[in-house]
Amino acid sequence: MVVQRLESDKSLNQLFRALADGTRRSILARSLTETPSVSELAARYKMSFAAVQKHVAVLERAGLIQKRANGRAQLVSTNRARLQRAGELLDHFESTWRQRMGQLDDVLLPKGK
Repeated sequence: MVVQRLESDKSLNQLFRALADGTRRSILARSLTETPSVSELAARYKMSFAAVQKHVAVLERAGLIQKRANGRAQLVSTNRARLQRAGELLDHFESTWRQRMGQLDDVLLPKGK
């Protein structure tokens, strides 16, 4: 598959596994509009600090966010290029399936009959 040649299976798996979880998508959305600390993020969710920290680590391994130290706080920001790459990959998949569905329509619904 073309997409797999562009990016490794491991990288794609990490990317989409990270996006598969609602809490991680919420963290990602928050870090698009602000630069929260991990502690600030943890205060917004009904889970332990350690659980939020694990979600942040998954997003970081997938390349979707970066953390940077600001004193004792770890600030979280979105890697917009990586998020855009996820969108491009989804667009590619959509285009492929639309093309295939069009071909199927041509077979099942021949023109002129």
